[in-house]
Amino acid sequence: MLILIPQGAATRLRTAGPSGRLSLRISQPDDLAVVSGISDGADGSIISVDPAPGNRLLAGCDSLPTGYWYRATGELHALWYLLRVRRGTSLKLDAFKDAVPSGFKTPGDGGYVAITHAPGVKDAFPESGLPDLLAWHVTRAGIQPLEVSVEPEVTGVLQLEGHWPVEELRSTRVMLIGAGSIGSATAHALAGYGVGHLTLVDPDRLQWHNLVRHTSSRKHIGRTKVTALSEELTQLRPDTRVEPLALDVIEHADRIRALLTDTDLVVCAADGVAPRRVTGHLARRAGLTAVLACVLQDGALGEILRLRPWPQHGCLTCRRQTLAEAGSVDPEPALDTGYGTGTRHRPMTAVGPDLHLVAHLAAKSAVATLLERAGHPDQRLPGEHALLGLRRQPGWAPPFDLHRTAELRWLPATPPRPGCPTCEEP
Repeated sequence: MLILIPQGAATRLRTAGPSGRLSLRISQPDDLAVVSGISDGADGSIISVDPAPGNRLLAGCDSLPTGYWYRATGELHALWYLLRVRRGTSLKLDAFKDAVPSGFKTPGDGGYVAITHAPGVKDAFPESGLPDLLAWHVTRAGIQPLEVSVEPEVTGVLQLEGHWPVEELRSTRVMLIGAGSIGSATAHALAGYGVGHLTLVDPDRLQWHNLVRHTSSRKHIGRTKVTALSEELTQLRPDTRVEPLALDVIEHADRIRALLTDTDLVVCAADGVAPRRVTGHLARRAGLTAVLACVLQDGALGEILRLRPWPQHGCLTCRRQTLAEAGSVDPEPALDTGYGTGTRHRPMTAVGPDLHLVAHLAAKSAVATLLERAGHPDQRLPGEHALLGLRRQPGWAPPFDLHRTAELRWLPATPPRPGCPTCEEP
């Protein structure tokens, strides 16, 4: 059995007296139990240490007073480790009793679960890494060690501090326009990187046909995608504050323009030509970098465009026109066509995981842009325009002529076109 000790229970065990009683929620089919209540002293009342209902472990199981906890010697915890290594062995009852100076309770026929706290274990065995809280199954025949998992004081993205620029990203604010298949996975990835504030913009509702590619589950059907995502991310990534806005980037451009004054970067994963162009225009006018993510050729190619508000970098329309004049194709109009339309030779192949690959690359591009600007040269990207092969498409003009699945090609930015209403100063 695995015994879970939530943070509140661990804190109370470390600060209470020499012994006391335990309440546990136990799931026999899962061989799992969680500490839900603790008394300070064998005769004291048990006080709940359950987290808030939304985070309560084994919430469907009753909390029952079925165990005890004891202060213990560091040597007892060293024995726990040896017994775990030598599977099938147990500790004699008297040896266990001698290691817990007060409050020991003789087990009945079924035995009980015991938690031991050894505050001196790190001093007694400084190189061992033995934990100060452990679990046991106490029976008349002997005491066997149980697997235990103690919730640490620090969880979430803060665990990465020292190995990842947590502080820089915690203070960043990213606006994500489009919360569909690519957008939902992008939101999860941005939160996973530790972006501190995420504004989600999308007016659409989650429908049945979205489930095959979207990250949200069927319980959210009919709700706005941004609301579903906000609730999921709040549960999964509480370090990221999520603000859901059921707005359309075109219809509500003025409201979104005002929000960009308090934004560090914009990511667009919306379908269609117009939302992408409007996003690029609004971001450039606000002096912000925009990262655009989409799939082309019915999901055969993934594309990431980084549009920086720099004089030598053209907007989305300028880049497309430059490529077209060089003999390439302009894939932009096809984005207004629904998935799977066209001839029978071009079926929709953008399965969810392919879209999520593109989403994760978009999130990485956005975070790398933020971190490079914050002084992390190791996050510099190879270019401004990424193409990812999801399904080989022979015959497409360069630079879209990727020859292998998972091939990744980076291209530089192209300059603005004369007379461009987005790139030229108003």
